[in-house]
Amino acid sequence: MKNRIGLTIAVAGLLSIMISLPYYSGAYFLSVTMTILLNMTLAVSWDMMLRTGQLSFGIAGFFGIGSYVSIVAVSNFGVNNVVSIFLAAAFVAVIALALAFAILKLRGIYFAITTLALTMVFSVIVRNMPTLTGGSGGKVLYNTIFNGDTTKIYWLILTMTLFTIFLSIAFEKTRVHYAISSIRNDEIVAKSSGINVFKYLTILFVITAMIQGVAGAIYTQQYGFAYPETAFSLDFLMLPMAMALVGGIYSTWGSVIGSVVLGFVAEYLRLVMPHGSKIIYGIIVILIIMFLPKGIYGTIENKVRATRSGARE
Repeated sequence: MKNRIGLTIAVAGLLSIMISLPYYSGAYFLSVTMTILLNMTLAVSWDMMLRTGQLSFGIAGFFGIGSYVSIVAVSNFGVNNVVSIFLAAAFVAVIALALAFAILKLRGIYFAITTLALTMVFSVIVRNMPTLTGGSGGKVLYNTIFNGDTTKIYWLILTMTLFTIFLSIAFEKTRVHYAISSIRNDEIVAKSSGINVFKYLTILFVITAMIQGVAGAIYTQQYGFAYPETAFSLDFLMLPMAMALVGGIYSTWGSVIGSVVLGFVAEYLRLVMPHGSKIIYGIIVILIIMFLPKGIYGTIENKVRATRSGARE
């Protein structure tokens, strides 16, 4: 009981600090924090799909679709900036649902490669619709969301991240967790237990795609532009994946911790080594994965469990 009360107080305190961050931090630190929160959202959503046993490389694809739907809705059709984000979520959900019937029958490396290929397909489609999307030249948004108010944009990104975290935790506490864990461990046994494999895979695929699409929409609304090279950049795939792996996969808090650690490490390296930061960053990621295969959170969790077991004995 005391542990729960302490945890509740700690979480409430942390939320208060995060909500009030714009009032006591500088513009630079706030910008870095927003980038970390965006990548954290992508990392958690990627891990949510991974818990089903399906390795998806489609983050950048859905991120890019969300970016373009949002900016096209505002620029071409005069849709409200905030409403455009919901439109992006709905559009990505429809695309993901349609794709689910075709690609969720695939498993392993075949599914992974297909989702990566889809990112390239989406990028090519955007490039070949110049009237609507601006083609290879991209599209610029002159009236950004909240008129560029950094504080409101930060709160919007924070809301998206917290929603994703709470949704991920909710899945861990419900029968969804049992179902997707069963599918990951042994799909045949899961089917024989009465679990509708396709239904749960579709639910996770559509929801995570929506989250990634919303992240793309908010990113575009924040910076006011969308280019194929940036919207569909594999950086939006590799960095969140690395964060989840370093923090610890199959866990919400693993992705959160990995995002914070690698987020600040990446920014520090970018400042001190502008031309070689990605090499050092990659080496750090590889070393952590080699020596902490369960990730930072997974390693800490195992040690805590071992300590408690020893204390009981």
